[in-house]
Amino acid sequence: MATPTLSEHEFIDLYGPHLKYEPAGGWHEQTPDRLVKTHCCFCGVQCGIQLKVKDNKVVGFEPWEEFPVNRGMLCPKGVKRYLQNEHPDRLLNPLLRADRGFRTATWDEALRRTVDAIQKIQSQYGRDAFAVLGGASMTNEKAYLIGKFARVALRTANIDYNGRLCMVSAGAANKMAFGIDRAANPWSDIPLAKAVIIAGANIGECFPILTDYIWRARDNGAKIIVIDPRMTPIARTADLFLPVRPGRDSALANGILHVMVERGWIDADFIDQNTVGFEDLRDLLKRYTPRVTETITGVPAASIVRAAEIWGPAETSMLLHARGVEHHTKGVENCLSYINLVLASGRIGRPGCGYGTITGQGNGQGGREHGQRCNQLPGGRDIENPDHRNFIAIADFWRVPEPELPHTGLTACEIFDAIERGEIKGLLSISFNPLVSIPDANRTRAALDKLEFYGCIDFFLSETARHADVVLAGSLQEEDEGTVTTGEGRCVRLNQSVTPPGNARLDWQIIVELARRLGFRDYFPYAITEDIFRELAKASKGAIVDYSGMDYRKIEKNMGIFWPCPSIKHPGTPRLFEGNRFYHSDGKARFYGFEYRAPAEDVDSEYPIFFTSGRVVSQYLTGNQTRRIGGLVDQYPEPKCEMHPLLAARLGVKENDPVSVITRRGEITVPAQVVKTIRPDTVFVPYHWPGKKSANLLTNRALDPISKIPEYKVCACRVERAAIKT
Repeated sequence: MATPTLSEHEFIDLYGPHLKYEPAGGWHEQTPDRLVKTHCCFCGVQCGIQLKVKDNKVVGFEPWEEFPVNRGMLCPKGVKRYLQNEHPDRLLNPLLRADRGFRTATWDEALRRTVDAIQKIQSQYGRDAFAVLGGASMTNEKAYLIGKFARVALRTANIDYNGRLCMVSAGAANKMAFGIDRAANPWSDIPLAKAVIIAGANIGECFPILTDYIWRARDNGAKIIVIDPRMTPIARTADLFLPVRPGRDSALANGILHVMVERGWIDADFIDQNTVGFEDLRDLLKRYTPRVTETITGVPAASIVRAAEIWGPAETSMLLHARGVEHHTKGVENCLSYINLVLASGRIGRPGCGYGTITGQGNGQGGREHGQRCNQLPGGRDIENPDHRNFIAIADFWRVPEPELPHTGLTACEIFDAIERGEIKGLLSISFNPLVSIPDANRTRAALDKLEFYGCIDFFLSETARHADVVLAGSLQEEDEGTVTTGEGRCVRLNQSVTPPGNARLDWQIIVELARRLGFRDYFPYAITEDIFRELAKASKGAIVDYSGMDYRKIEKNMGIFWPCPSIKHPGTPRLFEGNRFYHSDGKARFYGFEYRAPAEDVDSEYPIFFTSGRVVSQYLTGNQTRRIGGLVDQYPEPKCEMHPLLAARLGVKENDPVSVITRRGEITVPAQVVKTIRPDTVFVPYHWPGKKSANLLTNRALDPISKIPEYKVCACRVERAAIKT
């Protein structure tokens, strides 16, 4: 039973989060031994940064102005990210569960305990009874390695990653529409656009450096349209703000496209020559008049028409969206409905014309390309495609008989459902904090308690890791080297700045050692990280996600290479679809039309208010890193419930009054934040906090049928003024 053996307060006393404000050695002048060019560990921009290193400690940073994406700029998280290094909460040794929390263990003890548990569970219940969960903040090398480890050393089908909670709806839609899953354009195309739609993307807080690209587009004459239930920072100065009712994006996109068709603002030649499916979509759109769309979405009909007037005739345009569109039981449908606006205009595949998804995690793009998804092999290959299976299985880098290669396994949320049912008995995770990140957290906690064995690899003890039997002390990003792939599809190099402290080890070395102890030494013959990258690149050759023309020297020399890059002399592909050639076998893009359908849980008389969730600028994902950095916590110390003054007045609530937010799954009590920048029928609570203030105690685990992403962005709640503690 993976049940914590200490109280929450006792765990915090021992393992944090504690707040760190100063670098190693304090604020006094420290002349660094060296500057290391690398990248920020937060979000998919992967800003270039130079870390200052002294005595094997990161003591500060300098701007890296030459890196073209951020040109030396950093957001609040980037400025403070170096304070993770030498943190008092840092795990320095492996830990084993004890009667009172954990005890320090040797590596031999911890690895032996893990391998024994794997072998016992798989021999007793079958290979698929042991699952693996990876992460989209890991390097490409580790994403590849953990996928290979699960399928070669464990032979389990049940491996997935926390990107299942992030980008998979966009990824599925991209493949359905374009035949490839990558942003169509480099970010440098944004300032060339004359119209920009930002749908369900709080760029100012979640992707701050891209804000500069939006403002440069505006300075060049672009009109900015923001679609969101909240008036996000960029929306406050946009040309048009569409305050969509949560869960209604597909209807809104249909309504805008209806007006474009009626006014003749579509590119008929492009549609005829380069796409499939428009006539069926045209028939569906006839029903989405501005007035009908207003009734569904809550967006005024005049604003729907105005959006079409801006987008339709524009000379150039970019459409960007993120989790606000994707975190739905119809997330794939939402994404495809917005892609329809791009394809109908014909504005894609040329400078200033295209489409992109805002990648939330540090390696959200690369993390979903190299084989750690339950339905995927390296190179973005399909695990059920016989040709793809044979290429990976019989090649000299896997050498597994194709029939022994597992088939599609369970997705991240489904893995916890299977643990709940008693079908999965053991779990190993890395870079994943599911107790905070997966919806309906009470169910997640109960599932963890049922595991016969849980092991995790991490550098801080997360809330989930408190349930572990074994904690393997892994590595921070700056302690390793490798590559990540940014939200625009640029593969960049991470350089090692310092070595792991104490007895902590590099993540990839831990995984390799586990594989060797399981009897697969010859299958994991890596001496350095670059050995893994060479194999990764070789494994991607001929696939859509082709890295085979890259090596570390080429990537570093060019400050990143865009895939596909099929040969060493190939320069990479910053802009997809030039020449109107898409990645389906016929070279054409696909339109898809969807009738609006309600969220899995809509408002009613008992729960009359929409609940939605998201990020704040100073925190990252579940906060396992950022909730330990004093300056970031001070900026936003605890979650608050945003509500409109009209709703606050109806509830008798004032600023900072405690309010209870209640759904069918749970209840939290947090301070009210009364703002005019949210719909009066909606409340918002950020999700970075654990325990009794976790937004994911409230959210709904209903899944998109295609992407299996949960419906974080809409469920029904009621809000009550709570008693003020004296």
